[in-house]
Parts: sequence; C-alpha cells; structure tokens
Amino acid sequence: MAPIPAPIQFFPIFLSIYTISYLYIFRHWSPKSRAEASSCLISLSHSTPALIMAPIALIRFQNLTFSSPNTESMNTVLDYSISYFVMDLIHYMVFDPDEVLFVLHHLATLFVFVTCRYVVGRGGFGIIGLLVLAEVTSLLQNVWTLAGTRQDEVGFARKVYDAVSVPFYGMYSVVRGVLGPLFVGWMGWYFVSGGADGVIPRWVWVSWLVVVVAAIGVSVLWVWNLWVEWFREREKRTEKKVR
Repeated sequence: MAPIPAPIQFFPIFLSIYTISYLYIFRHWSPKSRAEASSCLISLSHSTPALIMAPIALIRFQNLTFSSPNTESMNTVLDYSISYFVMDLIHYMVFDPDEVLFVLHHLATLFVFVTCRYVVGRGGFGIIGLLVLAEVTSLLQNVWTLAGTRQDEVGFARKVYDAVSVPFYGMYSVVRGVLGPLFVGWMGWYFVSGGADGVIPRWVWVSWLVVVVAAIGVSVLWVWNLWVEWFREREKRTEKKVR
C-alpha cells in the first residue's frame, strides 16, 4: 500500500481544531464571529509549531542556499503548512467568499509551497525563511483579530484590542515593510545572478518572486490603512476630550 501523503495526514488536525472551535468553543458567538474565531485558532495551531520547526529545519544544515535540495525537516514544515492553508482556504470559500484577497493569497501561497515541495524539491531554505517572517506576527495578529471580533460586545475585548493594536501594527510594519523586502531582495539577487540555473526552472523562481513581492505589497498597503484608521480614531477621541 502506498504511504499516505503528509499533507493528507496533517489535514485532519486542522479540520478537527476548526470543527471543535466552531461547534463548541465559540458556540455562543454569532455565526460569522464563530467562523472567524475558528480560523484564528487553526492559524495559531499552524504558526506556533511552524515557528518551532522552521528554524530547526534551517539551522540543522550548513551551507544552505536558495537552490539547495529540500531536507526531510523542510518537507515536513511545507507539508504542515500546505494542510493549514488548504483548511483555511476552505474556511474562506465557505464563510467568507467575498474576501477575494485572502482567497487569492492562499491560492498563491499554496502554489509556492506545492511547487517547492513536490515539483522541484528545492528552494526550501528561502520559502521557509519567508514563512518564518510571515508567521512571527501571527500571535499578535490573531489576538488582535479575536479581540476586534468581540470589541463591540465585550468591554474587555475592546481593551485588549486597543492594547495590542499599536504593538501589532508596529511589529507587522517592521517585518513586512523592512525585513521581508530585504530577504526577498537577497533571494531575488541569488536567482537573477544564476544561482539556481540548471536546478530550478526559471518559470518557478520567477513565479515565486512575483507571488512574494505581490503579497508584501498588499500587506504593506493593508497595514498602512490600519495606521491611517488608528490615527483618525485617535484624533476623534482627542477632539471629544477637548469638547
């Protein structure tokens, strides 16, 4: 009997967490809030192990490049992430199909992970490095999202939302606006300079760069809008106090 592909093995974990969250943990929340909160829990269930496994997968081996063959530990991280993004994509398609940007983001991310893992079997160093940068803000983002979902109904949630907003916006801005572009620039220079010639097809690494640059651009625009909204809200509160 052929072995079960790893993504299929991991998928029940996220499906179970989502189902239990939706049916039991958040059963007293509104249907939309229940779905969003359940998505947050599977996100945390992905990001926490990923942030532990990913650095280990990268540190264990020396002289890795952006075109090095994937190691078993790298493949495990990629398979785990593929399972999460498939589950979260199902969430958006069922409960939030109008969130086109998130659907496209997940599809593009899955394309990068699947081609890295199953098409070329190389490039895990760069892809997992980007994964670490993407997930390092996950805890704050999910706390912020959960609190924001309930801020109009629960006073404590409003306090948590206000408390984590600036730290989250700040950390997200640094990671997505500074560290991410620097890492992608390093990765892009390697590919453009011919470092992957003969081992990773050009269409693959070009598509990776296009997806990542687009994702960073959207992320920067998103957090910029959050900052604008925060300053507007702060200005309104200041005006109310003066009056």
